[in-house]
Order: sequence, then C-alpha cells, then structure tokens
Amino acid sequence: MNFSMKLHSPVKLAAISAVALLSAVGTFAQDNRSPAATALSGGILICALLIGLGIYVYIALAVQTIAEKTNTENPWLAWIPIANFILLLNIARKPIWWIVLILIPLVNIVIIVMIWMAVAEARNKPSWWGILMIVPGVSIIVPGYLAWAE
Repeated sequence: MNFSMKLHSPVKLAAISAVALLSAVGTFAQDNRSPAATALSGGILICALLIGLGIYVYIALAVQTIAEKTNTENPWLAWIPIANFILLLNIARKPIWWIVLILIPLVNIVIIVMIWMAVAEARNKPSWWGILMIVPGVSIIVPGYLAWAE
C-alpha cells in the first residue's frame, strides 16, 4: 500500500509543513545563553535606542532653528521623519522633486551633500560645511554649527 496515494493534496501539504516545523522546534528550543548575556544584550539595545533618540532630537532642533533663522515656513516639519527632508529642500531653495533623489541609494549621498551645501550658503556660511556631511562623526556637528553659530 502506497502512503502518498491515500492522502489528498491539502492533507499532504499540511503533514509536510507540520513535520518541518516540529523538526525546527528542537533546534530553536536549545538556547544555551545565560540570563546575564540576555540582560547585557537588552541593556546594549536600550542604550543604542537612547543614543539614537538623542541624536534625532538634536538634529531636529538644529534643522528647526535653521528654518527659523532663514525665515522658512513650517519649521515644525523638522520633527517629522520624511518631511524634514522637504524642509531642508525649502531652506536650500531646491525643487521638491529632489525628495525622489534622496530615496535612491548612493545618489542620496551626493544630493544630501548638495542640499547641506545650499543650507550652509543660506546661513551665510562657507559651502564646504555641506561637504563635511560625508564624514561620519562630523556630520553630527555640522547641523549644530549651522544652526547656532553666529
């Protein structure tokens, strides 16, 4: 008697899925990590989230201040994730359709540098400050300098 001939197609599919899932349960159930390692990884995650939130608040405050000093309307857009790029485009006096270019990988690096160069010029600072946005650590300092330096 052939076993596969007696089972209907949906039943066969369900049986194969159940066997595959049950065999994987044994693999994932064997967690040899200690509770201390779990707590440490959770603590690192919380610290990373707090640092990321702090950087987000800092950048949003800097962009809002730049918008207020350049008399750009709706400076509160600095707090909304995608809308802050639209606000930067308004400050830089660039067309709104550039938001599409910001969404393209590798092209966005060049476009963001060009936008920050125009933002620096709008704040009467040298345009090379926008080029510094490529440097990872310095890219956090540039918005603050453009916002609060006289």
